[in-house]
Amino acid sequence: MHPYNRLPSSGHSTPSPPPSPLRSPRLRHAGKSKAGRFSPSRGSGRTAAQQLSWMFLSVLLRRQGVFLFAPLIYISGMLLYMGTASFDVVPVIKHRPAPGSVYRSPQLFAKLRLDMDSDNSSADAISTIWKYPYRGGEWKPCVNRSSEGLPESNGYIYVEANGGLNQQRTSVCNAVAVAGYLNATLVFPNFHYHSIWKDPSKFQDIYDEEFFVNTLKNDVRVVDKIPEYLMERFGSNMTNVHNFRIKAWSSIQYYRDVVLPKLLEEKVIRISPFANRLSFDAPSVVQHLRCLANYEALRFSSPILTIGESLVERMRKHSAINGGKYVSVHLRFEEDMVAFSCCVFDGGKQEREDMIAARERGWKGKFTKPGRVIRPGAIRINGKCPLTPLEVGLMLRGMGFTKNTSIFLASGKIYNAEKTMAPLLQMFPNLHTKETLASEEELAPFKDGCY
Repeated sequence: MHPYNRLPSSGHSTPSPPPSPLRSPRLRHAGKSKAGRFSPSRGSGRTAAQQLSWMFLSVLLRRQGVFLFAPLIYISGMLLYMGTASFDVVPVIKHRPAPGSVYRSPQLFAKLRLDMDSDNSSADAISTIWKYPYRGGEWKPCVNRSSEGLPESNGYIYVEANGGLNQQRTSVCNAVAVAGYLNATLVFPNFHYHSIWKDPSKFQDIYDEEFFVNTLKNDVRVVDKIPEYLMERFGSNMTNVHNFRIKAWSSIQYYRDVVLPKLLEEKVIRISPFANRLSFDAPSVVQHLRCLANYEALRFSSPILTIGESLVERMRKHSAINGGKYVSVHLRFEEDMVAFSCCVFDGGKQEREDMIAARERGWKGKFTKPGRVIRPGAIRINGKCPLTPLEVGLMLRGMGFTKNTSIFLASGKIYNAEKTMAPLLQMFPNLHTKETLASEEELAPFKDGCY
């Protein structure tokens, strides 16, 4: 049998494999003639440390099984380190805030202060802003009052105007538009009492009711109350009347498709709350009613008109150096405005505590709902933070108004006024408010919430 046959023949023993060939004489005598390539004896000039390292590497290369112990060596080293290292001090990683996410206006004012104080420019925006008329010509009213009669009413609409004075005025204009579009009779809007403003004023306290009704008489019926025979169906209790909880910025088509059928059925409906409950995108007939209410029908009551005219006359006297011209600024930096914005300014811990308390008082639970995340930096980047008095002053100075310009400041109680108002007063010393122009006796009737 052939010696390399893998299948043994019966009756015969398996032959032994052939002997291994002898190593080449060249390789057999190579180790004797000179040191190997990886032999530590090569290079007699090496130090003991180098020779030791070389021997260690040689062992690793020749005994690859040692690498199996490498993970154990690593873990042992980490355990030894963790046992000796202290973790009491955790390294703090500071992230650089995004541009525009931090309130830095005080630093900007500090840099510009010297230049503003030394500005002796004779060009004042107060003397040029009225120099050039409106390029498109004269401002002309776009509202034409109707002279036709009204068809039979489809029912009565009662709304509650919530929010501040501006939101309430917008609610009145929207209520006129909705009532006119649905051919309904509007009950004088009720101004919702809010825990922030704490103003119990009624419609007749702020606006001239008679003038309001007469201006709208050919477009929308307005009454002061719902007839008793209708209210008897609801136990003479307005809370029993069907109330629509309408989403903000709803279209006028929603009122036609959803509200009108219920109005025809019940003859009386209630909408509460009503602030911002009508979209700005509306047909021209709706916009006409809005403008008619805002620019024609809504006129302040006699006491408010009288004190307002007095304040204007006194401001003109204080602005004699500029020909009786002055700038009126509606500064929105009251505590509730700052709290609602969720922006962070430079008040530190005290400001943070004040804002948390203000949000809880005015909007209990609104800002602490599970899952709600407040990002002050993102809010500031998006331009949704109210201007501080300092920023308003910087803007006016940038527009060209000098420190001699007279300013009338129309606002509520400014948050932390002693600190926040100081820069604005430095930029505009001739700054006046209703408190500096009128006596306490003149303002007393308006401080009890009636006006």
